[in-house]
Amino acid sequence: MTNESKESKASSLERDSQDHPLERYADEKHAEDVHVHHAPKTFGDRFAFGFVKFLRVFADAFFANRYGHRAVVLETVAAVPGMVSGAMLHLKCLRRMEDDHGWIRTLLDEAENERMHLMTFIEIAKPSKLERALVIIAQGFFYVWFLILYLISTKSAHRVVGYLEEEAVVSYSEYLKMVEKGEVDNIAAPQLAKEYWNLSEDARLTDVIRVIRADEMMHREVNHLIANKIKKEDADVKIYEDMSEDAIAKLRQYEARQFPD
Repeated sequence: MTNESKESKASSLERDSQDHPLERYADEKHAEDVHVHHAPKTFGDRFAFGFVKFLRVFADAFFANRYGHRAVVLETVAAVPGMVSGAMLHLKCLRRMEDDHGWIRTLLDEAENERMHLMTFIEIAKPSKLERALVIIAQGFFYVWFLILYLISTKSAHRVVGYLEEEAVVSYSEYLKMVEKGEVDNIAAPQLAKEYWNLSEDARLTDVIRVIRADEMMHREVNHLIANKIKKEDADVKIYEDMSEDAIAKLRQYEARQFPD
């Protein structure tokens, strides 16, 4: 490797957290494969994994390759866990009169981020009345189911979210391939997306998919990390080159952060 290349890498790593979200993380030894899978180890893990795979069958059957429409429905569901988890942790910390170590804000930020995914794909996919009705049904069912699961087993609830995010990363990768192959029009990115992710004015659908996929990778690692912390297990978070340096720095902080028992 040349000195110029090394200097370029060092310069990239020193950029502040406001860098453009599509900047590549410079140190390749930290970059893992995009489709990271956390293998289930316990009965609860296998239950979570099986449940998510069960949901995937229905999503594939109903939406097939209409990934924009799939995103509208699934992002509505994906915005539920962060809000439920944040609220439940908030109440728990109030009852115990203890610090949350910053996890409430992390979980609520996740819910808000998923909501922005939804708002973006509403502009892209233009959901039909049937899909809007499906959103209401899916959200109602999943909210109640997830709340009950969280009360029974917080660890399993976060594991479910981790596996949901794994599937989301797979879906967005497939969506990205279709756009890059010309099977789906690479339309201009919605203005909402440009402002939220600080994209350039000439950003396209491919750029939107990449930043949203990077968000899903972040949520995947956070929820698997929380599940492991509840189990008192050590776990290294996995990162990928599409993640912003700000996201990578946060993940490193989360690794060291205690989760309330």
